[in-house]
Amino acid sequence: MTQAKEAIEAVSWQEKSEWFQQCLLRNYYNAETGIMNQWYPRAYNVAGENFYYWWQAHVIDILVDGYERSGDPVYSLKIMELSQSLQAYNGGTFRHNYYDDMEWTALALLRAYRVTGHEAYLSAVLNLWEDIKTAWNEQLGGGLAWKKDQLDYKNTPANAPAVILAARLYELFHKQEDLEWALRIYEWNKTYLMDSTTGFVWDGMNRLGDGQIDYDWEFTYCQGVFLGAGLELYKNTGGVHYLEDANRTANTCIDRLCDPINLMLPDEGIDDTGLFKGILIRYLVQLCKISPVNIRIREVILANAMQLWEKGLDKQLGLCSSSWEVKPELPVQLSIQLSGLMLLEGAAALVNE
Repeated sequence: MTQAKEAIEAVSWQEKSEWFQQCLLRNYYNAETGIMNQWYPRAYNVAGENFYYWWQAHVIDILVDGYERSGDPVYSLKIMELSQSLQAYNGGTFRHNYYDDMEWTALALLRAYRVTGHEAYLSAVLNLWEDIKTAWNEQLGGGLAWKKDQLDYKNTPANAPAVILAARLYELFHKQEDLEWALRIYEWNKTYLMDSTTGFVWDGMNRLGDGQIDYDWEFTYCQGVFLGAGLELYKNTGGVHYLEDANRTANTCIDRLCDPINLMLPDEGIDDTGLFKGILIRYLVQLCKISPVNIRIREVILANAMQLWEKGLDKQLGLCSSSWEVKPELPVQLSIQLSGLMLLEGAAALVNE
């Protein structure tokens, strides 16, 4: 092992997170667009390739993580630059065809507002929230649609993050309407897309126009956002059953999706699913802070972080793979890198408690 590698191995989780933040910027930042490239190496980015708008929202979220951890004003500048560039790249607006994409952008910008106080972020959040609420319709018993050109497809990715957003807006401004939205959306998601016996959360229903639930889609992402929604409602209402829901879903997720021997979360592949584990980790960390008696959650987070650090990183290039137990092969997608960074930041946030 080289001296440089030995130095990296010895640092704290906070330092490891900071190192990986710098790797993200070095490997993916595009000075021409002001946002992140989809691939590393840059040569793999193809003109006209699908623009994953919601990945960039998670870049903002990651930068907020770095700012909260370090207090370094450079992060504040990066948040502003990337958010402005994303708006420009998206046609001068944060609004989008996909309701869940807008929700992630609003959540990231709301966090940015809370740590920086910049009113432009809040203005964008409130503009997005007005558009997001138009997703509600009474088809399939209610709920928010996934996207504007498919209003009869309802899923957890469009509903649970909206609960988190509405509850956080209520926490800030105490508008009863926001809390009512959060409660209504949560009850729909729980009623239609949660297994009442186990607490496991399904992705969506009526995707193919047949009214069916996609029971074969078992994603870490859905468990994360649903338990995150329960957490926010617990914080804002004091209803213990919301915390019980969150812990039940977390425990079922661990039982169903983690390796029973080493607690590793599954390899969910590339593209959008590459982001899923990182999102689960973000909300597991929050649950662990609010409900520390559930020690399994802490064990899962730190077990995955240790495996990623010891086995899943190319420390020369500063990259990870979709499996946190295996070193990456080029090219590596931005979504994969973001999940790995969420894991390291999550470990840093826990250990820093």
